[in-house]
Amino acid sequence: MRDLERREKYQCSIEYTLDFMGGKWKPVILWHLGTEGIHRYGELKKRLNGINHKMLAQQLKELAEDGLINRKEYPQVPPKVEYSITEKGMQLIPILTLMHEWGSRN
Repeated sequence: MRDLERREKYQCSIEYTLDFMGGKWKPVILWHLGTEGIHRYGELKKRLNGINHKMLAQQLKELAEDGLINRKEYPQVPPKVEYSITEKGMQLIPILTLMHEWGSRN
């Protein structure tokens, strides 16, 4: 139901797409998970220069709620959590690849 409500909120499909992956950090998180594979929280934090703990946690939570990434928690001490991209998230990789190529050229 959440996707339908979201879709009805926008007149343009680009706005709808940006609602999922927009902002400074979500595309970069998706890029790393989509091109490099599974990461733990600390690995992602190291790759995202300038992000703070609160922002990373929030972005990961939203991406997981939107079905773009998976969060797998292992019952052990110390806690271990891994993040991976879903099939739905992988559908955004061609867009991110074009953004990556454009940014590299310009």
